Amino acid sequence: MKSRIQTLKNSLSKNKLDGYIVANETNMLYLTEAVGAAGLWIPSKGENLLYVYGVNYESVKATAQECKVELMKRSEDPFKKIAEQNKQLKPKTIGFDTLNTLSYLTLRKALKGTRLKPLNKLIQELRMVKDPSELAYMKKAAELTDIGVKAAIDAMKVGVREYEVAAEIEYTMRKLGSEGAAFDTIVASGVRSAFPHGGCTDRKIRKGEFIVLDVGARWNNYRADLTRTFMIGKPSPKQKKIYEVVREAQQKAFETIKVGVKTRDVDAAARKVIEKAGFGKYFVHGLGHGVGLEVHEAPTLNAESKERLKVGNVVTDEPGIYIVNYGGARIEDTVLVHKDRAERLTKSTYELTI
Repeated sequence: MKSRIQTLKNSLSKNKLDGYIVANETNMLYLTEAVGAAGLWIPSKGENLLYVYGVNYESVKATAQECKVELMKRSEDPFKKIAEQNKQLKPKTIGFDTLNTLSYLTLRKALKGTRLKPLNKLIQELRMVKDPSELAYMKKAAELTDIGVKAAIDAMKVGVREYEVAAEIEYTMRKLGSEGAAFDTIVASGVRSAFPHGGCTDRKIRKGEFIVLDVGARWNNYRADLTRTFMIGKPSPKQKKIYEVVREAQQKAFETIKVGVKTRDVDAAARKVIEKAGFGKYFVHGLGHGVGLEVHEAPTLNAESKERLKVGNVVTDEPGIYIVNYGGARIEDTVLVHKDRAERLTKSTYELTI
């Protein structure tokens, strides 16, 4: 925690900031290890202050690192307190991660003459590169996710409803230590498999249809993300081709993931395979995204992305083909970028037929 806050603090002078306000709860967790705080003030010099209401005061005080925990009354606004405590110092420029309109206007009114500068990228850049403890948590989350997939395979039978499969996945992961699902579990079968974010419904699983599972566990607040496509029965030639193209695209992207590579070039590697096979218009989203404390975070892997991969990035590799009123297939892994290679943290089977 000390290195994270200190690294952020070191960047304040480079950006000519007198201080930095953290309003995003996930960013506060990342910097202090505390859950449930209302605001964090990091001055360029001096003590870091973490503001918290009474309901979370004792738990935050017990876990917070590298900051003083300040109790607030229910009626108090953390950003108003930050403004009041800094009014006499007359700061020239204060950075912040994400503020809602009301909080921004409150600060602007209370700190007249102070420039408020949106600089969420300062924390995003830190969070993009995972340290050893973060990677250990994510590997455990990935292990639990793979176990969830095994539970899904056992549960998927003709006539079983999608939400019943989702329940088995989440129950199994939770029973073995997951803090909960990393996101809403997706079990989308038949024509619904053509919806990238199809959720799960009371639809019964049928023979000869694609079943798309999107699953993730959470461990110590860190997440994993995996998608597999399965089928009960023998696939048709068209279904087999769709699946094989997606699998090839996913592998090609994986082989492209290396330090220094542009994230848009990883997307392009997968997209080229799908376009060459004639399914280009059915790949309707970017290849992937970063994973960590949130299931969607920096960097992004799509055609417009401008980042380059770094050691310690953890990203998803998830190409798909989605044909409305027919069905779709997606294959996704959570991938760690090493200095000289990439590593799949999720390791579930790629067999289509179960």
